Amino acid sequence: MANVPPPYPTPTGLVKGKTMLITAAAGSGIGGALARRAAEEGAILFLSDTHERRLNETADAIAATGAARPHVLTCDVTNEEQVRALIATAIEKLGHIDVLVNNAGLGGNAPIVEMTDDQWFKVIDVTLNSVFRMTRAILPHLYERKAGVIVNNASVLGWRAQTLQSHYAAAKAGVMAFTRCSAMEAAEHGVRINAVSPSFAMHAALSKVTPPGLLEELAGREALGRYAEPWEVANVMLFLASDLSSYMTGEVVAVSSQHP
Repeated sequence: MANVPPPYPTPTGLVKGKTMLITAAAGSGIGGALARRAAEEGAILFLSDTHERRLNETADAIAATGAARPHVLTCDVTNEEQVRALIATAIEKLGHIDVLVNNAGLGGNAPIVEMTDDQWFKVIDVTLNSVFRMTRAILPHLYERKAGVIVNNASVLGWRAQTLQSHYAAAKAGVMAFTRCSAMEAAEHGVRINAVSPSFAMHAALSKVTPPGLLEELAGREALGRYAEPWEVANVMLFLASDLSSYMTGEVVAVSSQHP
C-alpha cells in the first residue's frame, strides 16, 4: 500500500569515513534521525544541540549500536561566540570537517495581526540567521581544504502558502535563497552547498505543537497518503552529503509527495 512506509534502509557505507557536524541533532526529529543514519552509514560525527540531556541521549543511543560515540557540544546557533566555538571544537576533535548540516529551525503558529516582533525575530534568527552564521564560520576551513559539503534544511513552506506560518515560511524561503547564492560563491573553492525541502515529517515534538486535526489533514494532502518518516528525509540529506551528488550545488531538493 502507498501509505505504508518502506522498510528501514540497510546501510551501504554511503558516507563512510566522512567527518560530519550536525546542528539540532538531538531527539526524535530529523536531526536525531540524521545522526543515527549517518552513524550507520559510517560517518564520524560531531553533534550539537541546545538540549544537553537529549543531545547526550542521542550520542549514547548511537554508541549502544556499536558505532563510535559522537563528540557532542551544546550550542545556541543564534549566538555568534558559541557558533565560532562549535566550529573550532569540531575541527579540533575531528581533525577537519567534511560535511556541515544546518538543521536548526523554529516554528510556531501565529496570525500576522497578532504576531509580535519577538515572535517574528526569534523564528528568523533560529531558522535563517543560524544558517548564515554557521556557514560564515565554517567556509574559511572548507575553502582552505578546497573541499567540503554543506546541507541545509529548508521546507516546502518556502514555496507553498499556509496560514499562520508567515514567519517560518519567510525564514525557510530565505534558507533556499541563501543556499543558492552561497553555493555560487563556494563553487570556485571546491565546496558544494545544497538543501532539502521536506513537506511533512512526523516526530514527537511536532505532534505536541500542532493544532488538533492538522496533522491528519496535511498527511491527506500527500500523494503517498502519509507523512514522511524522519529517516526518509535523512536519507536525502545523506545523498547530498555523499560523493553520489558530486555534480549538485545550489539545489533545493524537495522531499515531498506533492509538487510546490
